[in-house]
Amino acid sequence: MAVLPIITGAETPVLRSKTVPVPKVTKEIRKLIKDMYETVHAAEGGGLAAPQIGITHRLCLAAINGRIIPLINPEILVKSNATDTMQEGCLSLPGLWIDVPRAKEIHLTYKDENGKRQERKLTGWDARVVQHEVDHLDGVLIVDYQLGEKRG
Repeated sequence: MAVLPIITGAETPVLRSKTVPVPKVTKEIRKLIKDMYETVHAAEGGGLAAPQIGITHRLCLAAINGRIIPLINPEILVKSNATDTMQEGCLSLPGLWIDVPRAKEIHLTYKDENGKRQERKLTGWDARVVQHEVDHLDGVLIVDYQLGEKRG
């Protein structure tokens, strides 16, 4: 396992690119997940998306119920109309904090590290972290919320 360098900068191309789905959970993907876990733990982050380490896979880790969980090919199926706004930071934008509105509740589907499809309904902080990480997978950063609406 390794702590990987985190890519920074709002205009860095890999952070602005849409990711490609992971076709199959392989030994290499499992190793990548372990390296990403070490990286997010060392950075004391709430999540980490593959583009933040220069990889264009649709893969992220997110803190859910206090545990860092890998989400392979995550898709948010439903977002509640109810939102709240909180300050968010980002490991790829160190020192920057921005007010970001997010849905209070989401319904999520993804594959786990065994390739098994999972579904979850998340609320509050858990929903916020997952929305932040899925934004990364779509090339969206918190700075895109500065003008009051999401670009991307």
